[in-house]
Amino acid sequence: MNRRSFHRATEAERRQDLIAATLDCIAETGLQGATVRQIAMRAGVTGGLIRHYFAGKDEMVQAAYRETMTGMTSIAIGAAEAAGGSAKNRFRSFIVANLTPPVTDSRTLSLWGAFISQIRVDPEFAAIHRENYQAFIAALEMLIGAFLKEEGRIETADDCRRHAIAINGLVDGLWLEASLAGDMFAESELPGIALGSIESILDLPAGTLSDSRINGKENI
Repeated sequence: MNRRSFHRATEAERRQDLIAATLDCIAETGLQGATVRQIAMRAGVTGGLIRHYFAGKDEMVQAAYRETMTGMTSIAIGAAEAAGGSAKNRFRSFIVANLTPPVTDSRTLSLWGAFISQIRVDPEFAAIHRENYQAFIAALEMLIGAFLKEEGRIETADDCRRHAIAINGLVDGLWLEASLAGDMFAESELPGIALGSIESILDLPAGTLSDSRINGKENI
């Protein structure tokens, strides 16, 4: 008879499990309802074990916020890398990934809504927000610079940064729309609107970005 092999979780895996349990509790009950006791029960551990990994609830929630934000950015960057091919294709894939599942997701929106109120009152939350904002902008700057170079335009670093900030604002707004009421829009509608608007921001001819297929379907 074959025996199922026993896997002893590593320190990193245990910590990740606790972060996942924290996110589940916050998504279901909000920040106030997500107590250390509830998180321990969800993770199937004791409160004492939690204290081995985190100084307290605040540190757990901060780690959960960082996990949420880095996860969203990583998905978009991964989509751009997986797209390969031209700089245009990588740039488009990054934008589309930010406006389609799993980045647009009601659970993620609930988590973001719970966390965002802490940025003004918790310095550590503010630092995490700045860290992830800068990482997202930096990724956009690189993609924009490479794409415009491919189009025969050489932009300064300052120009790419301004473009990235403007496009980030556009994407943020459409991400909220998609996460709050995604059923009101056709599958490729919001990504298509984003790509068309980015053409205006970058002063590109209509159709430069928005004439291609999104997720295997024509962008209309």
